[in-house]
Amino acid sequence: MTSRARARAFAELVRLPAALTVPGDTLAGAAAAGRLGARSLAMPAASVALYWAGMALNDWADRDLDAVERPERPIPSGRVSPRQALGAAVGLTAAGVGLAALAGGRPATATAAALAGSVWAYDTVLKDTAAGPVAMAAARGLDVLLGASAAGRTRAGLVPAGLLAAHTAGVTLLSRGEVRGTRPLTAGLAGGVTVATAAVAAGHGRAALPVALAAAYAGSVGSAQLAAVSSPDAGTVRRATGAGIRGMIPLQAALVARRSPLAAIGLLAAGPIVKAASKVVSPT
Repeated sequence: MTSRARARAFAELVRLPAALTVPGDTLAGAAAAGRLGARSLAMPAASVALYWAGMALNDWADRDLDAVERPERPIPSGRVSPRQALGAAVGLTAAGVGLAALAGGRPATATAAALAGSVWAYDTVLKDTAAGPVAMAAARGLDVLLGASAAGRTRAGLVPAGLLAAHTAGVTLLSRGEVRGTRPLTAGLAGGVTVATAAVAAGHGRAALPVALAAAYAGSVGSAQLAAVSSPDAGTVRRATGAGIRGMIPLQAALVARRSPLAAIGLLAAGPIVKAASKVVSPT
């Protein structure tokens, strides 16, 4: 395998484009803590490392299932070995916790360790259980709290953590139908979560920009989920899941805008990049 093909395989393994939806978590947490400084800007790197670890571990854990349902994935196609995927997951986990420790000290280390634990628990034990969406939501919420911990005010991030956790639970629940489709009720439930999350995010900001961003989030994600209510087939569910992943960016921006409109606008720039890159490497 050429070096270019190997790089492409690992980009698919970690769902490279989806990583751009992660930095806004820690920025939202830092904004809630009242501080967007050097430490808070270092936390997105730790967050991305832990996200990539989870993606690699997910494919390692699902390698037998993917061999049947998604044989084009890096492990079943033979482009990445199970040992390489597991090694990447371990290395990226260590890197993520280490970066958090360097940037945020003990509070950030504790939060990063809890986040890493939730990621590993989800991928290896909880994913296919009823607790799966809750575990994934907890991981996203902890990612937001990681940003608040850099300022030593972890509890200040509870509101944005709860909103992104709720969004993640809805997207995860719907994503279970990516291969065989879902029920209209499930898609409707995910849409209801989106509307409620947008309403709280808009009210939390109490300013024009957060309201506009929350509306953009509700429109992009909610419309895709509404389509899945009407046509709950696998293809429509995959598109709705992709919209849900990309939709994290305007939601994060709405939460950041209260503290820093400029940072919120900067986050939005990632949206078109994710959409374009998703045509090359799938984010799901």
